[in-house]
Parts: sequence; C-alpha cells; structure tokens
Amino acid sequence: MADAFCSDCKRHTEVVFDHSAGDTVCSECGLVLESHSIDETSEWRTFANESGDNDPVRVGGPSNPLLADGGLSTVIAKPNGASGEFLSSSLGRWQNRGSNPDRGLILAFKTIATMSDRLGLVATIKDRANEIYKKVEDQKSSRGRNQDALLAACLYIACRQEDKPRTVKEICSVANGATKKEIGRAKEYIVKQLGLETGQSVEMGTIHAGDFMRRFCSNLGMNNQAVKAAQEAVQKSEEFDIRRSPISIAAAVIYIITQLSDDKKLLRDISVATGVAEGTIRNSYKDLYSYVSKIIPNWYAKEEDIRNLSSP
Repeated sequence: MADAFCSDCKRHTEVVFDHSAGDTVCSECGLVLESHSIDETSEWRTFANESGDNDPVRVGGPSNPLLADGGLSTVIAKPNGASGEFLSSSLGRWQNRGSNPDRGLILAFKTIATMSDRLGLVATIKDRANEIYKKVEDQKSSRGRNQDALLAACLYIACRQEDKPRTVKEICSVANGATKKEIGRAKEYIVKQLGLETGQSVEMGTIHAGDFMRRFCSNLGMNNQAVKAAQEAVQKSEEFDIRRSPISIAAAVIYIITQLSDDKKLLRDISVATGVAEGTIRNSYKDLYSYVSKIIPNWYAKEEDIRNLSSP
C-alpha cells in the first residue's frame, strides 16, 4: 500500500489499488480517489494456446512499412489440443491457400535478419538491407538470379552505406552457399538497378583500413595496448601512397604490431582472422616496410626494436 492525500479525511492516508476496477481507494473512509487508472505494468498473459509454452508477450511485433499490410497480418494457430500439423486446421488450410503478395518479401527479410544476426550487425544495417532489396524487387527485374547472392549483396551494400563495412568473405560465410563471385555480380547488378531508378550513382561509402582493425584484432585476441597501437598506425598509413586494399593494409599493420610485441602472432593466424591470403600480407608488409618508423607510435615500440624487424 502507498500513501495519498484524502480530501474527506483531510490528511495523508494509506490507499489500496483495486486492480480489477482500476480504482485507488482510501483505506480509512473508502473514498475513491482515482478511478479507471491505466495499469502500465507487464501483462503476463499470452491469450493463445495456454496448454503449451506460455509466451509472456504483451503485444505483437512492430509494423513494417515495406510490406503491403504493414506486417500486421493474422496467422491462424493450431486448434487447442491438436497435436498434428498446422494445416490440420481447416482455417489454416484456407489461409495457406490464400495468395499473400508479400510472402516472398517476408522470406527474404527473414533471411537477411538471420545473416545479420550471425554477423552481429545492428538493426539499422538490417533495415537498410531490407530497403535495398525492396527497391530491387519492385523493379521486377531480378527473376532468375541467385536469390542468396542477391540478399547477401544487399547486406554488403547496407554495411558500406552505414559505415560499418564487412569484407565480401565475411558476407560469403553467412550467404547460404553463395560464392564471392556470385555476390560480386549481384552487387554490381543492384548498384546498376538502383542507379537507373534514381538517375544518379549509388553512394557506397569509402572503406578505410581502420574500419576493420578493431574486429580483426578482437579475432586474434590482442590486448588493448596493441589494438590502440594498430589503430594509430593504420591512421598514419593513410598519409602515404600505399597502393594496397584497405583490408590488406590492416592485415599487414596487425602483423607488424604483433611482431613488435611479446605476444607474436603467426602469419597463418593473421590470415585466418582477416581473410587475407598470406602472400598478400607479405606483399603489403613489403610496401609498408619503408614507412614503419613513421607509422608505429613512439610509445609502443623503441626505434631499435623497429630497426630489428625482419626485412621483407
């Protein structure tokens, strides 16, 4: 019970809340101080088949503006006590026979959500990928193309546009069997289609080596000091004309940083963590070698240690 001021008792008294009626009642004189109050606490009732697992959900899912019905359509569940399949219900059979124009979109959005979860991507990237796919699907020109590659390419473009890029190899690992070449072709196709729709080139965002650094270092289990040094080094490397891909530069910088620390990493382990071939890392290291003394932070390594680095 709580205290509240009662106008009849002319003082603060203990009040009782009647949950069934939503009334707040004075415990001494019985005066209703407030009526029909809204209970904002959780409603632990599922209103579904309570014989099974109870799902304490208060409301349904959010609306989806990309779907014709907003994603708020009704699904007919199994009848109470039924142990058969969903289609054992006559209503379920009729619903399944009905044509849902958004069925393909719903399946595609579920696939994108699954890939996003496996990569640990935030909801904004998933939503952007859904928007990209919807735009491509509305043009009705993607029939006959590899659907898995198309969805993976939408996710790749969304990561680029949200400044959280992922490598094609990372996207490929969750693309349900689509190859890097197929994803690359699908990406070019999507960019072309979106460009035709808007009449201007699609902004993909610029990739920097630093975008991958923290994730690669985490995959290798590097300590915070080494991660900080790697991030500073890769930022300094952008001041020089190093004609290598950002991912290759990131891998080479990690190799240099680990060689200057007590916790040295094998080239093979760096290749696995970054998805860059060992030969590519060696060639990138060769290009970076002449700038090592300028990009490695002074607080991380002594000049003597830098000079003792193995020559490429």
